Amino acid sequence: MAERSGLSINLDVIESMAAMAALEVNGVSSMSAKIVNIKNAFSKSPVFKPVRAEVKNGAVVITLHICISKKANAKEVAEAVQVSVKDKVQSMTSNAITSINVHIASVDLSEPDEEE
Repeated sequence: MAERSGLSINLDVIESMAAMAALEVNGVSSMSAKIVNIKNAFSKSPVFKPVRAEVKNGAVVITLHICISKKANAKEVAEAVQVSVKDKVQSMTSNAITSINVHIASVDLSEPDEEE
């Protein structure tokens, strides 16, 4: 749990906030499940979590796995996701975010092409 000023916030809540902030970014098609790690397959934690928040040295580290639309610029979308998630999570929780790792897990090729 992330704590600040006696208020504790469950990491699942932070993960939900981060997912919502990422989905608001133009170019993000959906959240994507990360690749299964055999080492973690038998652990009690969910294997297919697209967002993971951890507390390291008193600050929060967030890792996201996203699916982008096929015409999106991957670098621009990833940077926009980092900014959006950091702004929203820090403003809602007052917890320091040390890093936001964005992994582009897939590209949504099912979108129809726009005809001109």
